[in-house]
Amino acid sequence: MTDNTVTKDTVVKLAYSLTVDGEIIDMADEKEAIEFLQGHRNIISGLESQLNGMQVGESKWVTVAPEDGYGAVDEEAFDEVPLSEFPEDVTPEIDMELELKDAEGNDMYGRIVSIGEDSVTMDFNHPLAGKELHFEVKVVAVRPATADEIAHGHVHSHGHHH
Repeated sequence: MTDNTVTKDTVVKLAYSLTVDGEIIDMADEKEAIEFLQGHRNIISGLESQLNGMQVGESKWVTVAPEDGYGAVDEEAFDEVPLSEFPEDVTPEIDMELELKDAEGNDMYGRIVSIGEDSVTMDFNHPLAGKELHFEVKVVAVRPATADEIAHGHVHSHGHHH
């Protein structure tokens, strides 16, 4: 393999477009390409596995099933939230997306799926759970990862601090 090949422990710069349900929902051209450490779960497994062996300049289409992307819809990830817990300046609406904190103070995403008299039903699944993902990808650059990047499991860009 040459230095231009995507393999484990290489830093990959990837341009892509992501289509879900026939609609492009995310993209990064060559100037905005994402950079990640291959083989370290920095991106979804279904996409990462399809990049192995690609060369700089190579493009392809990749379809990722839900179980290799953001998972199936988890029915236990729906919860009732009392309306009294919403700030006074927030009027709940169907499909409203909210960033909330869980009991431990971690950020979590939720989407309102129904509104009752005293509570709302929130869906805490990832927005792309249960969706088939269609990527058009192009490998823009590949370089060997540094020992620090491999040890830390992610790319270190300029100004990176731990």
